[in-house]
Amino acid sequence: MYPIRELIKRSTEYLEKRGVSHARREAEELLASLLNRKRMELYFDYDAPLEEKEVAKYREWIKRKGKKEPLAYILGEVDFLSLKLKVTPATLIPRHETEILADLIVKNLPDTPLEVWDVCTGTGCLGLAIKSQRPSAQVRLSDISKEALEIARSNAELNHLEVECLEGDLLAPFTGMKADVIVCNPPYITPDEYEGLEEEVRSFEPKGALVGGLEFYHRLARDLPLFLNPGAKVFFEIGAGQGEPLMEIFSESHWVQKKCEKDWSGHDRFFFLEYEKNFE
Repeated sequence: MYPIRELIKRSTEYLEKRGVSHARREAEELLASLLNRKRMELYFDYDAPLEEKEVAKYREWIKRKGKKEPLAYILGEVDFLSLKLKVTPATLIPRHETEILADLIVKNLPDTPLEVWDVCTGTGCLGLAIKSQRPSAQVRLSDISKEALEIARSNAELNHLEVECLEGDLLAPFTGMKADVIVCNPPYITPDEYEGLEEEVRSFEPKGALVGGLEFYHRLARDLPLFLNPGAKVFFEIGAGQGEPLMEIFSESHWVQKKCEKDWSGHDRFFFLEYEKNFE
């Protein structure tokens, strides 16, 4: 039987030898999750021994972490604002920046009935966060990946949120419909940027949900007006340095408001649009 102290020490050494970044923190996060505690609570009972079945499960997780598997995939879930979300290698792991975007969107929406679409939904994080805070909204989630959409549907059920899930490429599932709000976190990383990503991301997260550069924004600029109600709002997550190109891509006069906001690191990260109220 190993006490918490010894397990963390040995696991940290194991992960460090395999080049895992933030090895001690990762070891602590896994153990805290196994014991259903907060990470810092491990120190309150630092010499407590674990049962053999707990040690066996922890060793399995540490071996997976030693292969650079992301923590979220090992645990199978992440916290996103007030939600608990399932994640699998079929979906991107929601980032903190996307939490910031969800919070900004909710603060910009009235608590009135709205038609809201989350395009390229992945885990469903954006659309579900909106539905949880604006329950009167009709929220629809879409993705081209059947596997990702199944996860989004499971996350809606897990969080007791009623949404509709539609399979298809970008706006294709919404033919004949119009929205008041569209949110989208499309694949926006360039191929060159992809090669520079951490090994954990390149080896485990779905490349098709990451790489796209500006292509998807060009397609959306062309197609969005057909799907928007007057005065509709559009919210994107974007890549570093993409703010200026998007100002040009969305230069048509029917976009009466265009705004790029930066993340805490000073990089372009969010792009907001408003559609003209009486455009014909």
